[in-house]
Amino acid sequence: MRVGLYPGTFDPVTLGHIDIIERGLSLVDRLVIGVAINRDKGPLFSLEERVEMLEEECAAITARCGGEIIVHPFENLLIDCAKDVGATVILRGLRAVADFEYEFQMVGMNRALNNKIETVFMMADARRQAIASKLVKEIARLDGDISHFVTQSVHTRMKAKYAQS
Repeated sequence: MRVGLYPGTFDPVTLGHIDIIERGLSLVDRLVIGVAINRDKGPLFSLEERVEMLEEECAAITARCGGEIIVHPFENLLIDCAKDVGATVILRGLRAVADFEYEFQMVGMNRALNNKIETVFMMADARRQAIASKLVKEIARLDGDISHFVTQSVHTRMKAKYAQS
């Protein structure tokens, strides 16, 4: 069984993430979505909320596309998480050249730690390349329209989150 790991903070999960999940699912038998705890980033949504959002979105994806998706929170090294879930492939989405520079360094470090796990880069769909969770949060915080960047469910959660502020 080919197991892939798609890691990220997913704060929030965007249509760009969903695009990578759907296309990544076609490359592996099981896709594990690794939700990074990463306290340093100060996420808008709690770990539990991010996992819940992803489980909801992934249920819709598997209903549409089939396949097996597991949502798995982690706080250890990415390469150790991959080993823990039995992944032989790490999927990474790229939007721009700046993403590549960071990812290139990560691949080198990960290969030094475990050269049996490959990293596969997937370019974001052209319609989704500008979507970044950080920018989506900023637009939502300023009461802008984020409906082109997230699903309706995530949109509703974000409106509620900023209404509490």
